[in-house]
Amino acid sequence: MTTLTPTLIIEHLDQLYTVAGPGPRAGLRQHNIGPITDGAIACDGERILAVGTTAEVRARVTIAPHTVVIAGRGQSLVPGFVDPHTHVVFAGDRRDELRRRLAGDTYAAIASAGGGILSTVRATREASEEALAEQTAVRLAEMLAQGTTTAEAKSGYGLDTESEVRMLRVVGRLNGTQPIELVPTFIGAHEVPPEFRGRQADFVRLIIDEMIPAAAPHAVWCDVFCDRGFFTPEESQAILEAGIRCGMKPRIHADELAASGGSQVAAAVGARSADHLVRVDSDGIAALRAGGVIATLLPCAAFHLKLGQFAPARDLIEAGVPVALATDVNPGGGFSPSMPFAMALACFAMNLTFEEALVAATINAAASLDLHDRVGSLEPGKQFDGVLVSGPAVNLLRVNATPIVGVYKKGVLC
Repeated sequence: MTTLTPTLIIEHLDQLYTVAGPGPRAGLRQHNIGPITDGAIACDGERILAVGTTAEVRARVTIAPHTVVIAGRGQSLVPGFVDPHTHVVFAGDRRDELRRRLAGDTYAAIASAGGGILSTVRATREASEEALAEQTAVRLAEMLAQGTTTAEAKSGYGLDTESEVRMLRVVGRLNGTQPIELVPTFIGAHEVPPEFRGRQADFVRLIIDEMIPAAAPHAVWCDVFCDRGFFTPEESQAILEAGIRCGMKPRIHADELAASGGSQVAAAVGARSADHLVRVDSDGIAALRAGGVIATLLPCAAFHLKLGQFAPARDLIEAGVPVALATDVNPGGGFSPSMPFAMALACFAMNLTFEEALVAATINAAASLDLHDRVGSLEPGKQFDGVLVSGPAVNLLRVNATPIVGVYKKGVLC
C-alpha cells in the first residue's frame, strides 16, 4: 500500500459525512448515507488524499514535520455547501417590499407598481462594475460564513446587453478575489424591461440575436424564467436552444407561480437543472424523471415570498428525481445567505430527512452545476471543501445558532 504524506489531517471526528458519489443521488440513494464514527481526513494542499476512520487514515499516511494535525473530537465534518441558484450580483435595496409583503401586498401587486425585479434593474443599470463587485463581495462573505464554498451566480438584473455582460464580468472578477468558487449564469430572460413592454417578442429576439452571443464568453450556463406572466414555454425553449448553440448549457426557472410547462421544456432541451418547482404537477415530475433533470428547490424563496406552499420534495424524491437545494439569494425574496437555513426549511416544511437535505446541499447541488467530479463530497482526489460543525452534524438545522466552527476551501481554513 502506498504511503501518503499529507499537509493536513483532521482526525477523531465524532461524525464524518463523506456524501460520496456518484452523483447525483436519487430515490433511496438520496437518503442512504451515514456518518463515519471517529472519522478522519487527510489532505495534500487542496486535494483529499484519504478518508475513513482515524485508524484507517493513520495507516495510510506518514506524518511529516510540516503536517498539521487537528483533533476533531466533539465536532463533525461535512462537505462544503454548493449553492446552485443565486442572484447574488445586484445593486439597490428592496427591503421596503418585504415590509409591504408582510402587510399583505402580493408579489404581483408590488411588481405592477414598479417594484420587484424591475426595481433592481434600475439600480443595477446605474451601478458601476466596481460598485457591483463591492456590494456583492459583502453578500458572498455572509454565504461563506454559513458554509457555502461553491455557488452559482446569475446575471438578470441588467436586461440589456451592456448591463448583463457587466454583471457577468463582476462574477469573473470576484472569482479571483474571495474564497467562494463562482459559476456564472446568463439570464437575460429574467423579466421584460420597461422599454420592451408590449413588445415581448422583440425582446426575445434581442436576447437570441444580441445578448446571448455577447454573454456567452462570460457564462457557463443560460437560464430563463419560464412561468406565468414571464416567458412562455415556446420562448423559453428558443432562448435556451440559442444558448446551447453559443456554447452555454441550459437550466431553467420553472413552475414557481403556476404549472407553466417549464419542467417539460427542461426535459426537451436537456437542462441539467429545473429550479423552484413550487407548483410542478405530476406531468412535470414525470418529464423531469424521464429527462434526467435535477430538481433544484428554493424553500427560502417560497418562505420569504409567502407563496403559501413549498415545492413537493417528497413527490420528487419518491419519483426518482434527484433533489438539490439552493438559497436563491436575491434582493426581493432570497433574504437568507444560509444553506443550513435552506436545509432546515427543507426538513421541516418539505419533509426531507436530514440526510436527504445534506445530499441536496452538497453532491446533488454540485451535480446540478456539473461540478460533482471535484466538489460536493469528501472523497480522495477531490478538493477539500469542508464545513466543521460543533457537535453532531444535525446541529446544522438549529436555526439562528452558530454550529459552524470552521470552513475550508481548497484545503485552506477561511
